[in-house]
Amino acid sequence: MRDALVNETHTLPNVAIVGRPNVGKSALFNRLVRRKIAIVHDQPGITRDRLSATCTRGERPFTLWDTGGIFGAGESELTRQVRHAAENALRESDLLLFVVDGKEGLSPIDEELARMLRKSQKPVVLVINKIDTEKHDPLAAEFDSLGFERITWSWHFGITGRNRTPTPLAC
Repeated sequence: MRDALVNETHTLPNVAIVGRPNVGKSALFNRLVRRKIAIVHDQPGITRDRLSATCTRGERPFTLWDTGGIFGAGESELTRQVRHAAENALRESDLLLFVVDGKEGLSPIDEELARMLRKSQKPVVLVINKIDTEKHDPLAAEFDSLGFERITWSWHFGITGRNRTPTPLAC
């Protein structure tokens, strides 16, 4: 079975990766589907269209969606379009992976997104990215105020739970 089938539609559960720009959504997408499909770049706003692939990690395959970064107030027309695409992903998804940047800390945009995600009434897993060493673990605690179940993700440790225990999606 292939690990990722780009843009195929199935009756599989839908999982959307959402968050503000440059928190690592596309890198997480590529890691989970085990292919370099999404463009990863340091410049914000590279991902504009939703991209999907079938992910075969865990007990059951699912359709994984990469979305553009969601901006807050003062957004341009392009970022409004990206936000609209991300909101569509929210409506169509069964589970939301809310990616944040652990090194930058909790931002007002993260808090705004958390409110929007709560209103969706969908299950949300908070994915704290860029916690690359154990000394960075305390940085993740700041995000507990959002009230979501959380996991951390980094290139060094993969995906782990609160105490660096592997999760079903372990990379």
